[in-house]
Formats: sequence, structure tokens, C-alpha cells
Amino acid sequence: MLPSGHRMRHRTEFTLAVRRGRRAGRPNLVAHLLRRDEIDAEPLAGFVVGRVVGNAVVRNKVRRRLRHLVADHVGRLPRGSLLVVRANPKAATARYDVLAADLDSALQRLLRGQPPGRDSGVRTDKGRT
Repeated sequence: MLPSGHRMRHRTEFTLAVRRGRRAGRPNLVAHLLRRDEIDAEPLAGFVVGRVVGNAVVRNKVRRRLRHLVADHVGRLPRGSLLVVRANPKAATARYDVLAADLDSALQRLLRGQPPGRDSGVRTDKGRT
């Protein structure tokens, strides 16, 4: 379980991470990471699971799964960073191992330091050679 000292609780932190942080999208989730080097504090993680994911029971199940998965990765996050994980509607029916793979992939991309879209398989040269 994610320790309470690592949980994001304030709306301003969520907004800051989503608007200013880097984003990595996967089929079941989208992760936003904001590195704040000037702040020497524990990394914080927050979760957004909207109504499009399902009813309250389903949303809480998805949130619990994501919290458990992020707990394994919180040590990899830079100090002072903010991580927001937003569940997509497909997360409601995704198996645990698939959610884990999506989160791991998104975090690898965000922590690598490359600009978004670099490893997405999308050609940026518009097909020109």
C-alpha cells in the first residue's frame, strides 16, 4: 500500500502536475510527472479515476490497484516530484498485470527524460525520406 506520506491531497498539486508535468499515455492510464528539483520532500502520487471508468465500486477497485502498483515504484521517483495517474475507461476491465505493465512503461518513459512522443512508434517526418 502507498504510505500516506506519499499521497497527494491538495487540488493545487494535482493541477500543477497535470498542467506543467510531462505526460505519458498508455491504453489503460495516463501518467503526469512534474519534477520539482528545488523542493526537497518525499515524492507525492495522486490518482484520478473519473465516472467514465465505471460505478463507485469499479472506480474504487481501480484506484486501489493503482495505489498498490505505484507503491512499488515510489522509490524510483525523484525527490519533490508530483505524479498523477489518471485511469482510462479501459482500466475497469484490465487485468492487474496489464495495468502494471502500462504503469511501468509510462514511468520508464517519464523518468528517461525524453520528450513525449519519442518512443511512441509514430513517425515525425510525415513519411518523407
